[in-house]
Amino acid sequence: MSDPYHQFLNEVSGNIAALGEDRALHQKTRDWLLHSAIHKYSYNFSWLGRPIIQYPQDIVAFQELVWQVKPDLIIETGIAHGGSLILSASLLAMIDLCEATESGELLDPRKPKRTVLGIDIDIRPHNRAFIEAHPMSARIDMLEGSSVDEEILSQVRAAAGGKGKVLVSLDSNHTHEHVLAELEAYAPLVTRDSYCCVFDTVIEDLPPELIHDRPWKKGDNPKTAVWAFLEQHPEFEIDKSIEDKLQITVAPDGFLRRSAD
Repeated sequence: MSDPYHQFLNEVSGNIAALGEDRALHQKTRDWLLHSAIHKYSYNFSWLGRPIIQYPQDIVAFQELVWQVKPDLIIETGIAHGGSLILSASLLAMIDLCEATESGELLDPRKPKRTVLGIDIDIRPHNRAFIEAHPMSARIDMLEGSSVDEEILSQVRAAAGGKGKVLVSLDSNHTHEHVLAELEAYAPLVTRDSYCCVFDTVIEDLPPELIHDRPWKKGDNPKTAVWAFLEQHPEFEIDKSIEDKLQITVAPDGFLRRSAD
């Protein structure tokens, strides 16, 4: 007989499976998400003082993945106000602290073990200033330029070189062409049993009036890029259990687990 903790985990697995099969709940969730998007719901939250522009459910899911993987490096495309960088840095700081507490190791805050690398085509000066002044800044490096520019990519590959575990988050330009190019460039850096998180795949499911002023649209967005990428990359698979659990997420089909080398 399993212990109480594993009994609880088995119960949770059953809950998630049932959520994945509940079509009525899926429709209610979709209706709520579409209605909330009218009010720019994702703009209303922050992490340690910086706007993060994410749904709280996706923030929790990302936290779970970071704790599960314990990456040495998180690579993020798209910086905006920097909240996501701060989130990643703070999660990595907690992992370092937990491991140091267990081992008795003394941490040097000037030389963090785990770090975050953010890339954005336009890092606004005021956002850069806030990020660099944040207590988590020692863990954060930033590159300004297109995430698919070869000069930027060479710097990213150099940063990832020798890292034991790497996790990637893609959240910049949301056109099919750009996201597919990002996936081809960044997914190979993801280590086995880690994740490439592709955000805003929900664009495929949004009505035209919510995205009429953007270069992406239904049929041309991160989700279509994910589908195209997976046709050629069997080493990655969609972790459906994450969106089944969350229900409310901007990344349906976007949590990609690397299951093979």
